Amino acid sequence: MSGFLWWRVEPHPSAWVLIRTGQAMAVAQAVGAGVLAAFGLHPDDDLYWLYALLPVAVGFVAEQLRLASAQQVLDVRDLEDAQAVGRLPADEQRSIVLQIVRREMGVMAAAALVTCFLALRALGTV
Repeated sequence: MSGFLWWRVEPHPSAWVLIRTGQAMAVAQAVGAGVLAAFGLHPDDDLYWLYALLPVAVGFVAEQLRLASAQQVLDVRDLEDAQAVGRLPADEQRSIVLQIVRREMGVMAAAALVTCFLALRALGTV
């Protein structure tokens, strides 16, 4: 859904809720894998550990890329920070904010797609 909204340039709060829910589920899966390992339950395939833990790393990297994408929009327009955006006319502010939100949503939607793939692979190796 987030990828579709990104494509249509329609930032919607529900997309961010879904993205954050997916990140929380990835962390829960990693914690669950750790708990099961602590109790001596091990999957048949050792690739499970990679697939179970890698989504957390993907989420971390995506957050860093999300922050960098916002700064890139400001840099292209020679703006120092958010306060500089606030000094612009309202229509330019909206344009910049929409561009930042769209880039952030694109990064996070791509990360959610990778995370979903890895989580499904993890479940397939159990």
